[in-house]
Amino acid sequence: MPALLPVLLLGSQVVLAADHVPRLDTSLSCKSVGANSLMGPSSGTRNAASCEQDEREALNKLEQVWTTYSAAERERCTRISTLGGSPSYVELLTCLEIAKAAQQLPASDRMGDTERVGH
Repeated sequence: MPALLPVLLLGSQVVLAADHVPRLDTSLSCKSVGANSLMGPSSGTRNAASCEQDEREALNKLEQVWTTYSAAERERCTRISTLGGSPSYVELLTCLEIAKAAQQLPASDRMGDTERVGH
């Protein structure tokens, strides 16, 4: 039972914060933008400053629309966007928008529709 205590405490913090956009440290993602470019740090217009601007804009948008997404979508997309140690608001917002668009597809066009399998 003592081993479950940290899990229970952590879980309760996640539930309490579920109605708010999670706070992500996007600095690592943006610092690596120029350094990891295949063409070198000076190629294109994508650099750390534009990455940081994109992240701020995505955070602002998320703060406006966060509660319009289901708790399950928010939780799943938060997990996805924080995998690999480089969290991103842009990825989080994109995931949520894709999830919402997928829900609006006709049932026959959704993946996993057993009637379409094998056609």
